[in-house]
Amino acid sequence: MSFNLGALIIGFIILAAGGACVLFYQKIADNFAHGVSSYDRVKLFGIITIAIGFIVMANLHSVILGWLIHLIFPKI
Repeated sequence: MSFNLGALIIGFIILAAGGACVLFYQKIADNFAHGVSSYDRVKLFGIITIAIGFIVMANLHSVILGWLIHLIFPKI
């Protein structure tokens, strides 16, 4: 595995989007979801997005995708 500047930048953008989602979850839920009943769901999506951002920043997504491809298609 080697360092990839593109993955670092994309991961940081994903991380910032997830952080903004967690920071402004009330406004996002009120305007785009069903209001108070979806506050926790919007925060959960934000936390999942932050985790995906960390995975992409560390360039682990290529390893995880490689494992999945070898599980589905073992002869490749």
